[in-house]
Amino acid sequence: MKRVFDIIAALVGMLLFLPLSIPIMLILRFTNEGEVFYIQQRVGKGYKLFGILKFASMIKNSPNIGAGLLTVENDPRIFPFGRFLRKTKLNELPQLINVLKGDMSIVGPRPQVPAHFEFFPEHVKRELIKIKPGLTGIGSIVFRDEETILHNSGKSYNEYYENDIAPYKGEIELWYIKNMSLWLDIVLIFLTVWVVFFPKSILYEKILKGLPEHP
Repeated sequence: MKRVFDIIAALVGMLLFLPLSIPIMLILRFTNEGEVFYIQQRVGKGYKLFGILKFASMIKNSPNIGAGLLTVENDPRIFPFGRFLRKTKLNELPQLINVLKGDMSIVGPRPQVPAHFEFFPEHVKRELIKIKPGLTGIGSIVFRDEETILHNSGKSYNEYYENDIAPYKGEIELWYIKNMSLWLDIVLIFLTVWVVFFPKSILYEKILKGLPEHP
């Protein structure tokens, strides 16, 4: 049932966002470095690596400079138009193709790069690889301002991500896996749209019951 929902939702999403996607691709093609898409290896179901698709928002060599694989607030590696794409989450639209291919679901734990996947505790990793990662999910909603959190941490970005963000992110992803249902997926899709327009909202805390407490 979840796979059927994923296919229908992905097809509908591609049709709905086609009028936006074409201008975005043209702007990216003729500005900055001329790159339209960015492909990065992420950990999927069964620990299988796959290439996640995004609209290009940063310079090509960004993983090897600055904050590396992490992105922080006002990151100088992000193009001006890329900043808009990331703020509105439009840079994630190409992942609808990943959903159609079967690499991802519409809703699920957000896929991690291999290095950051290893930051999760072992009991979390064992559960995460049992299901497909998602285009959106509880982790995307709770950590929608992750770039700001990292920027304001006062610690090494990787150290703070490993010791503070990853453990809690892992627990809320486990909460999703334990409570997974079609209805919950629909609620999380609504909340994803909601926090794009109201990024400071904590509506999810009122709607979703039993979430692990913030550390």
